[in-house]
Order: sequence, then structure tokens, then C-alpha cells
Amino acid sequence: MNQTTASVFPPVFPPVRSLVPHDGEMVLLDRVLAADAETLTAEVAIRPETLFCKPQGVDAWVGIEYMAQAIAAHAGYLASLRNEPVKVGFLLGTRRYDCSQPVFATGSVLEVQIQRVLQGDNGLGAFECAIRDQASGVSLAVATITVFQPADAKEFLQRS
Repeated sequence: MNQTTASVFPPVFPPVRSLVPHDGEMVLLDRVLAADAETLTAEVAIRPETLFCKPQGVDAWVGIEYMAQAIAAHAGYLASLRNEPVKVGFLLGTRRYDCSQPVFATGSVLEVQIQRVLQGDNGLGAFECAIRDQASGVSLAVATITVFQPADAKEFLQRS
């Protein structure tokens, strides 16, 4: 494939539902736009039927879950490359969640970007995350999120 063909046909990523351990309406992301070994960008369209949507939009605190699901999608994407199943992970904490507005407006399309900054052999990880308005490119929210993905979530929960 030459450079021109590659730029005309962007890569196609698996459906988000196949990359995250969530079911039904709890899958909040619409699709993966880009991904590699360290980053992922996902899209969320805020529609009236979107989970947590009120008439004016989705409260900004939901942005933390958008970020966490983008991290889960990244882990699922990497697992799919290794032909491994999607595993459950846990959001441990959010540091400095800063959002410039109280609501993500109905009708807006968001890009949720995550970048891995730390990954331990023990399953602990940290990600720098951002949410941008897709139309304007304006940054709406940023945070550092720490996560934990045990080798066996069921065993981990039984021991806890």
C-alpha cells in the first residue's frame, strides 16, 4: 500500500463494544478513532438518548467515566492485537480532573484522548487524559487517571 492510499483510507478499529468489558447502555464511547501501543482517541456524541443526558447535556463529572472507558478500550485494543480476551480493570483514582464547563452540551461531539505514562508489571498504570470538542478542537477537560488490571479479576475480587 502506498502513502497516498494509506492517507485516503484511515485504519478501521474494532467496535468499542468488543474492546471494553461493559455491556448495554453502560458502553459510553461511540467509536475508536485512533490507537497505538501508548495512546487511544475515542469519540462520544452527546445525544438526547445518551446515558446520563439531561435536556442541556451530560454533566461534566461523567467525563471521568469517558476517560476510564477510553483506557479500558486501549487495554482491550492491545489485548485484541495479542489475540487475548478483554479483561476487567479498576479505576483507582483521578488526579486533578479539571473541566472548563459544567455540562457537555447536547449535540456536541467529544474526542477522548488517553496516553499511557506509566505501566507496571503488577497491573498498575497511569494515563494522562483529555476531552476535546471535536468541532473546535478546544480542550474541555484534563485529568491523570490511575488504574489497576489484575491478571485474574475474579481471583483478585475473591481475595479482597
